[in-house]
Amino acid sequence: DEAWCRETVPRVMELVSPRLPQRDACVLLSVSPWCHRALAANPKLWEVLDLHEMKKAGERLISALSLARYRHLKVVNLEFAQDIEDRHFLRLKETGAILLEELEFLNLNACQKISDTGIGAATSLCPNLRALSIYWIVGLTDASIEHVVKNCKQIIDLNMSGCKNISDRGIQLVADNYQGLQKLDITRCIKLTDDALQKVLEKCSALESLNMYALSSFTDKAYTKIGYLGNLTFLDLCGAQYIKMRKFDISKFILVRTCY
Repeated sequence: DEAWCRETVPRVMELVSPRLPQRDACVLLSVSPWCHRALAANPKLWEVLDLHEMKKAGERLISALSLARYRHLKVVNLEFAQDIEDRHFLRLKETGAILLEELEFLNLNACQKISDTGIGAATSLCPNLRALSIYWIVGLTDASIEHVVKNCKQIIDLNMSGCKNISDRGIQLVADNYQGLQKLDITRCIKLTDDALQKVLEKCSALESLNMYALSSFTDKAYTKIGYLGNLTFLDLCGAQYIKMRKFDISKFILVRTCY
């Protein structure tokens, strides 16, 4: 009867939807007007926007952010999303109507059509970001890091894995601006030198996880500084070539990955 449709079904959907993938929860919006109203009014359901691996992700992003229910987003996942480009973030920035003040994690992994310009526009929308992942966006340069440190002051988790064009200048910006950094991944950032790594190890003393996979150019000049990271529990040195383990004690780390 109508009471069942108006009250019971929406209530059941509210209970079930938090346990479903977000895409399935979105489908439930179309079950009935009453379900749509009940689900759209539940802010917990819309704290994550998951567009990973989706086609036309840029247009989907713009469309989603125009909806009131996504105004309290905490996570945006665009990992391996297709058709996401600088112009989408620039459009969001230029409207002036979108500011994701509660966003904590932005995942742009492998969004190859995003350039330094796109990173600047994207980070300008989320000033309170805590975690940023830009894995395997190989065209990014130090200019992207400039945008990040300018726009996002509270980063504690930064994944730059595969960003082969980021140099010492970029990593020094990280060291100077994120001294509370807890997680850092510089896998395959092949332009980095001992001097830059030393800067990070000296200034980012709160690091708990440090991933330096496939970096063969660092030497003991920098590695000896790792021993000063009192909170470090994960360390990936796989691929290191110029390291003498006797130089520092790694026994205190919970997990150390080496294969040199």
